[in-house]
Amino acid sequence: MAEDQAYGEKLIWFVAGAAIGAAVALLYAPASGSDTREYLGKKTREGRDALAESSKEMYERGRELYDRGRKMADDAAELLERGRNIVEKAAENASETVSDALS
Repeated sequence: MAEDQAYGEKLIWFVAGAAIGAAVALLYAPASGSDTREYLGKKTREGRDALAESSKEMYERGRELYDRGRKMADDAAELLERGRNIVEKAAENASETVSDALS
């Protein structure tokens, strides 16, 4: 869980850094309006693609974690049921043993 939070924070800082870098680049390397618009469009598409890919990876990782958690819960339920059956049988055996001893 902490690993996923760290990944999300890194992604946010990456996007923020990219935006700041683009703004600084525009200030220090002025170009014509059409060149600047083309550059901004290109960087926006790259950022959108990177964000889409990261979102897909995060979704897939979340799905994997969900599936693992679900399996663990199912296994725990099965163990609990087996334990309950063992205790019930032991109680029946103890009851029978006490009944036989008293008879």
